[in-house]
Amino acid sequence: MLSLVNIFRIVALLEGISYILLLFIATPIKYLADDPQYVKLLGMPHGILFILYIVLAFMLKSELKWSTNIFARILLAAIIPFGTFFIGKYYLKSTSNG
Repeated sequence: MLSLVNIFRIVALLEGISYILLLFIATPIKYLADDPQYVKLLGMPHGILFILYIVLAFMLKSELKWSTNIFARILLAAIIPFGTFFIGKYYLKSTSNG
């Protein structure tokens, strides 16, 4: 059974991947090739993953005793390209279950 922390790790990875695909592949195709289908295809899954990431962060805040500063960094990571890839390494390392 997956713990909430491991679910957060997976969601953080998937949210980061979806954001990179949306930002660096779908958006340029939309504007350079006048083809918005990739933005439409990736937009909804990315939005769902983003919201899930934020909700899980709020759920884990008290469990992992994150300070306001750390919690702000974790939330900020969701809007910085490649940001969520570092969350597991720097803020979840002490809670690793395998």
